[in-house]
Amino acid sequence: MPHIELEAHLPGITGLLEYRKDTGEPIRVLTQIILRGPSTLTEAERELLATVVSHGNECRFCTTAHAATVDLLLGESETSERVKADIATAPVSEKMKALLTIAALTGKSGRLVTPEVIAKAKAEGATDLEIHDTVLIAALFSLYNRYVDGMATAMPEDNSYFNVLADRLVNHGYSRLPQGYDHLKKQNAKP
Repeated sequence: MPHIELEAHLPGITGLLEYRKDTGEPIRVLTQIILRGPSTLTEAERELLATVVSHGNECRFCTTAHAATVDLLLGESETSERVKADIATAPVSEKMKALLTIAALTGKSGRLVTPEVIAKAKAEGATDLEIHDTVLIAALFSLYNRYVDGMATAMPEDNSYFNVLADRLVNHGYSRLPQGYDHLKKQNAKP
């Protein structure tokens, strides 16, 4: 049960963003820029970074949401599962393994990101901008994970919610839809 009263039909961070739309809006804008804006990293790669950080922070809502988004973007679920289990053996490029390692370390503490870890990423072809964005994504999702879990937000009752959420994130991004979320309230209303 959440520590404060949130709309029951909006689990996880969505309820928090709706609770304070004024603070939710800049969070949405930054997330849209960093995960959906122009980048040499694909949307799936950026979602994988969010997934590995959320998994390391043991945030069930964010891990499940972003893994489902990766799965939809890639059309398979093996990659997200293997990245969560062991970055070193995951079916991604060596550059992506280096960036995922940076993200996982940043999720624990930025001070764990050493010059050696950065040099490895650069040796595998990571650009300065990709390294910057990896650390920013990791820092951002560490904030989100703590926000979601620190407020004890609800998990959806039905895991199919995450498929709907993934579809929304893939097809509409992180911006608030003009109609908001009232359609979910109607869908989830008990007769």
